[in-house]
Amino acid sequence: MGQFGTSIARALARRGAEVLAIDISEDNIDQIKDEVAYSVCMDSTDLRALKAQNIEDMDAVVVAIGEDFEALLLTTVQLMQLQIKRLIARAAGMQQRRILEQLGVKEILSPEDEVGKTVAEMLLHPNMKTFLPLPDDYEIVEINTPARVANKSLGDVKLREKYNLNLITIKRKYDEEKNGRIMEVEHIIGVPKGDTILYETDIMILLGKVQDVDRFVQINS
Repeated sequence: MGQFGTSIARALARRGAEVLAIDISEDNIDQIKDEVAYSVCMDSTDLRALKAQNIEDMDAVVVAIGEDFEALLLTTVQLMQLQIKRLIARAAGMQQRRILEQLGVKEILSPEDEVGKTVAEMLLHPNMKTFLPLPDDYEIVEINTPARVANKSLGDVKLREKYNLNLITIKRKYDEEKNGRIMEVEHIIGVPKGDTILYETDIMILLGKVQDVDRFVQINS
């Protein structure tokens, strides 16, 4: 229940998942106990303690230990012995990832690497909001509408024909009244059509190859 594990637990709990939070630190458990269904202060490397929590009945277990790799490994081995349905482990760097792969862990998270990639992309492309890397050099990105395609219809822009890109949807800003105040709120407009107009303030959510996204942004900025 460090920063990474706590973030996952809170996000799951907000979505209605039944979360069991485990940490050896009582302070960490105190900080999360009111936000999840169950919380236990215990040593996750202790097989008997894990069995006592019926951990094998969980749909998924995330091992998010960040500072003590030995504890992460021991916990992971114990969970594999219990034949957990779905096991996700954190790796801080390539060496830890290789070790976990050798153990047979199928799902490995490297949050530091992912944050690094995101920051690099945002530095290279200032109009990029977020991106999700996919296999085979594909990605899903959120970008501000480039100046040269603003106020044009999708039919005129020809994303597929000219750039080999698919527009998944558009985030559009609206002024709405809330509690007596006018506030700017973003809404998804649904599935875009050929006559949909791209506005300067829109955020485009695109699917395509990295080089095609780069080319579209560079040509039209």
